[in-house]
Amino acid sequence: MSRVLVPLATGFEEIEAVSIIDVLRRAEIDVLVGALSDEMLVKGANGITIQADLAVSSVSADNLDMIVLPGGWDGTHALADDANVQNLLRKMDAAGKNIGAICAAPFALNKAGVLKENYTCYPSVEEQIREEGYQGDRAMVVEDGNVMTSRGPATALCFALEIVKKLEGDEKYNALKSGLLASYCS
Repeated sequence: MSRVLVPLATGFEEIEAVSIIDVLRRAEIDVLVGALSDEMLVKGANGITIQADLAVSSVSADNLDMIVLPGGWDGTHALADDANVQNLLRKMDAAGKNIGAICAAPFALNKAGVLKENYTCYPSVEEQIREEGYQGDRAMVVEDGNVMTSRGPATALCFALEIVKKLEGDEKYNALKSGLLASYCS
């Protein structure tokens, strides 16, 4: 069974986090919801609080198949400034393990030095990352090497399904995509 860490920081984008967690769990992927501190209740950008499973500081890259960062500006900046998250990203990348980020969160990948050449993100965030390699709206999900990025709340379901495809294969991807009525995801 694949294991994925979704770290949440105060100000995370709820649609993205919940879509990722929900779709991956439907695919029977072991999803660990991490908090940046010992406080397990993390409040999102729109006032929705989610209970984390554990502190990110207690997670080892050796025990993960992927780390996926939801966006939201405040949450993204907290992930970019958190030493544990940044170290995990670097260790995951050095081991060639999968990394994902959506919306503003590619900013945190860039800070860790793990964002590959081609990526996408929420429009305007590329101005704080770099214009070169920014794919804009050419695709809902951009994959470059071991890093997968997506644009924002409306692309979260397709992003999560692409993670399922990467970790669990086409059969599970197609079954979930059909069951979720997500025919608009390609």
